[in-house]
Amino acid sequence: MSSHGGKTFIPLNIAVLTVSDTRDESNDTSGQALVDKLTTAGHKLAEKAIVKDDVYQLRAIVSKWIASDDVQVVISTGGTGFTSRDNTPEALMPLFDKAAEGFGEVFRHVSLEEIGTSTIQSRAFGGIANSTVVLCVPGSTNACKTAWDKVIKEQLDASHRPCNFVPHLKFTDTEQCESRG
Repeated sequence: MSSHGGKTFIPLNIAVLTVSDTRDESNDTSGQALVDKLTTAGHKLAEKAIVKDDVYQLRAIVSKWIASDDVQVVISTGGTGFTSRDNTPEALMPLFDKAAEGFGEVFRHVSLEEIGTSTIQSRAFGGIANSTVVLCVPGSTNACKTAWDKVIKEQLDASHRPCNFVPHLKFTDTEQCESRG
């Protein structure tokens, strides 16, 4: 933990999921961009996976992470468009206890500056399931960087005010639990 302006930063355990029928570890630039961003920010990569865009495979791995005490955040990249193979929203939204509608809204707002009205074709979304934040962004590397830099980074930082997602997460470490208030 480190202090940011008198408030405490808490490193989180984050799982990264790349949703793709064509990518593997050698060419997964989007997933790797998220890994690089989260570790640079001081968080820990809990797990990383690449899964085909299949509703049941997506639900299976994200359900496993949501159930795990070792994962506090899941960030997925890919499968949020409008093609017949884009199934991430349909796969993961049913897992949410609460939707975070503002995540997709803010992502599309900040993307407007970069890609114009094409942002309306993004179905980026987020929610909370079993005290785990799940954030789903498009599959392009630039979209992942934009999402992290302009939305996700602050919302996963306990020192960000007036609010962030950290108080809503599960903690097994007593020190983390006590310092998140």
